[in-house]
Amino acid sequence: MLMWVWIAVVAVALVVLVVAGTRLLGRLRVLERAARRLRHRQEQALALQAKAEVMQETMLAVQERAERAQGTVEQIKAGLGRR
Repeated sequence: MLMWVWIAVVAVALVVLVVAGTRLLGRLRVLERAARRLRHRQEQALALQAKAEVMQETMLAVQERAERAQGTVEQIKAGLGRR
């Protein structure tokens, strides 16, 4: 009789472990998907950052050209005697 009680206790413990393990694996899958999404977002952010740096360099180059053009216009106006 005592042996049947121990078998029942072990069986219940195994069922509890299986249920807990199954729930844990389900949560781990959700976390894995979230981690993949975060990595993807991080890659997108890095790509955007690189594009922003290129855009900033382009903007600085355009600004320099505009300043040179403005200087040229002022020289032309000065050469024509207008101000």
